[in-house]
Amino acid sequence: MPINLRNKENEDSMGKKINHSVCRWCYEDIPLDDFCVAAKGMGISSVELLDTSDFLMLEKHGLACAMVTFPTGKTAEGETVGRIEKAFNQPKHHDVLEEIYTQKLHECAAVGAKQLICFSGNREGMSDKVGLENCATGLRRILPLAQQLGITLVMELLNSKVDHPDYMCDHSAWGIALCEKLASPNFKLLYDIYHMQVMEGDVIATIRTHHRHFSHYHTGGVPGRNEIDSTQELNYPAIMQAILDTGYSGYVGQEFIPTGADKLASLKQGVGICTV
Repeated sequence: MPINLRNKENEDSMGKKINHSVCRWCYEDIPLDDFCVAAKGMGISSVELLDTSDFLMLEKHGLACAMVTFPTGKTAEGETVGRIEKAFNQPKHHDVLEEIYTQKLHECAAVGAKQLICFSGNREGMSDKVGLENCATGLRRILPLAQQLGITLVMELLNSKVDHPDYMCDHSAWGIALCEKLASPNFKLLYDIYHMQVMEGDVIATIRTHHRHFSHYHTGGVPGRNEIDSTQELNYPAIMQAILDTGYSGYVGQEFIPTGADKLASLKQGVGICTV
């Protein structure tokens, strides 16, 4: 009798495909109208990290936006908050963050967006424990509205080794601890494969074990954050299959920085590599 090595998750993933998305900022030199045409032509169904004001353009091309970009605002002292470096781990930012995220959540609901990105902020000498508590306190001020509107706040995991020095949410364990502390279906993590390979590796095992906390994924080649082809160290087809095996039905966003003269050719190649 043949031995069946497939498990239940593998069986559930059969027939499922990756829903492809792409981060707009990597292709900002291409007009959005033209970029939407090109993206749709290569099987991409979402252009992300756009603002809600861009949704009319997406609707024109029949595209979604898997993740709305972050809002920013200024404190009384003139400090810009909401960006990667200045966010929820600082209580002094919470009033402004509540104001700008409340407005952005309503804007997301008006256009039907389902996910809105957020950040921890940099440590600036703060312990991870204190930062986690501060993030939880700040996020609790807006999570009831997110839940009411059916929108998920998604904190991105970023590396502090190469690209974002001092960023606090730089290991999956810290982000997962924040998810567990908040215990809300409307707060999840953006598991950036590039960033987490740089910081900790063990990508597939982490996805298999903790996927319930991940509502979105980003790609990028390691090292360099460039094309995800054979010039870099990650096995993206295997990673995509691991994501599908968890039952994931969301989007995977291409977020590598193309190095070639033909950026769209690099993007098309990346989509092909991730089509499993």
